Amino acid sequence: QVHLVESGGGSVQAGGSLRLSCVTSESYVRVAWFRQAPGKQREGVASISTAGDLIAYADSVKTRFTISQVNAAKTVYLQMNNLKPEDTATYYCAARSSFRGRALEARDYDTWGQGTQVTVSS
Repeated sequence: QVHLVESGGGSVQAGGSLRLSCVTSESYVRVAWFRQAPGKQREGVASISTAGDLIAYADSVKTRFTISQVNAAKTVYLQMNNLKPEDTATYYCAARSSFRGRALEARDYDTWGQGTQVTVSS
């Protein structure tokens, strides 16, 4: 059974925008976006609590990306503006049912989507 479904990836030129969506079929306390580029470790990008009041961003994206949620995080969005080539990666939605754990640490999430590709050309 698929619990998290991502969409919205694609190819854009530098400076462009994309909005990713993650639809969840279960109730979670926190949902996050991670990304992984070829040959690199998976890194946390942004995270949001179910109530939308606890938000965290990676320093590399905090002035350009915005995470939001609707319907108690049944849908979580990642608005990405002013995209850069270094943002190119597979983006994953992740979720957890526990309040414990760090906001942007992959090991602290137990449910993952299949990923959506984002490619930014210069």
